[in-house]
Amino acid sequence: MKIIAVGMNYAAHNKELHHSLELSEPTIFMKSDSSLLKDGKPFFIPDFSSEVHYETEIVVRIDRLGKNIAERFAHRYYSEVTVGIDFTARDLQRKLREQGLPWEISKAFDNSAVVGTFIPLDRAGDINRIPFHLDINGKKVQEGNTRDMLFPVDRIVAYVSRFFTLKIGDLIYTGTPVGVGPVRIDDHLQGYIGEQKLLDFYVR
Repeated sequence: MKIIAVGMNYAAHNKELHHSLELSEPTIFMKSDSSLLKDGKPFFIPDFSSEVHYETEIVVRIDRLGKNIAERFAHRYYSEVTVGIDFTARDLQRKLREQGLPWEISKAFDNSAVVGTFIPLDRAGDINRIPFHLDINGKKVQEGNTRDMLFPVDRIVAYVSRFFTLKIGDLIYTGTPVGVGPVRIDDHLQGYIGEQKLLDFYVR
């Protein structure tokens, strides 16, 4: 399976990280299959970073084989969503970007793609109007709504399928809204779609 992720998909988050690009197409990067962390297992802060940030995102799971999918048919290729965390070694990412180098190691390291329990779309609501949020230690720290995406889910699915054949089980992380921040040892993270808690784990 592949983990495909969208960067810079919320305007307020782009301002937060001082990105000023005018995007005409989605920004895509990949995370390794060893990035996946599920079933509420703890996330261990890696020893190569002193600034690991959470990025809360809606995650779509592909359930049909597809290539060169037309946007108007993209909704046929997924039926479940959840909330996930795209962990980012921000200090590494910053350093590599400043040097003009690829920054995969800051995004695709082991256990950096946390995924919650998937639910059918009819429990999540309109894919283009899904509210989601993250609590850390019982306090809401980040919230968003898919209506604020620069590139909606169906456009992302269609765009990605031009370059990569989408296979059953592939995951698409659709981008994070404003409000990212660092995690610390013993933090308790809980992710929600609406009032449905789908993600629950600790940082170690």
